[in-house]
Amino acid sequence: MPVAYRTAALEAYLSSEGDAEVKHEFVNGEAWAMAGADIVHNLIASNLLRAIGARLDPARCRILGSDQRVLVAETGLYCYPDLTVQCGRPQLQGPPPVSLKNPVAVVEVLSPSTAALDREVKFAHYRRCESIHSILLVSQPERRVEVYTRGEGSWTLVEGRGSGEVAVPALGLVLELEEVYRGIEDVGAG
Repeated sequence: MPVAYRTAALEAYLSSEGDAEVKHEFVNGEAWAMAGADIVHNLIASNLLRAIGARLDPARCRILGSDQRVLVAETGLYCYPDLTVQCGRPQLQGPPPVSLKNPVAVVEVLSPSTAALDREVKFAHYRRCESIHSILLVSQPERRVEVYTRGEGSWTLVEGRGSGEVAVPALGLVLELEEVYRGIEDVGAG
């Protein structure tokens, strides 16, 4: 894609996103409308927000919901992860809605309609962001949480399944999968 087209597309995206009725992500030079999430997706995200938020030191870190836009400056990705953890002083960039440039961790709930984009495309962008030390990919169709942790020149995977638990070393916490998936049976899933 020519640089002039990409620059014009980014400028159009940034100028319209603040007033848009539907959120868009800017991925590889193109704006993509975000579909609404179903109840199971929202319940898993809410459970994660509660579980991670309760384990973070609020004087040091905060967890943000899906309305927080993230900028991966290294690649030009503008996106709205399902959850974002940010520690220390936030680095923000406008225009509204302001973008967070220094997340420590991002969480994506992999619904059937978003799994490929989240797992392949956005995951590749997240790995290039210097501030991100953990990427959590949380399956919606099955009880599985993948935690990718940045190491010296590589990423390691730790996976939790079923009713087990999974450590998130970069955040210094352990997630119980029963807590992550609590209540989804009540809404007709799991």
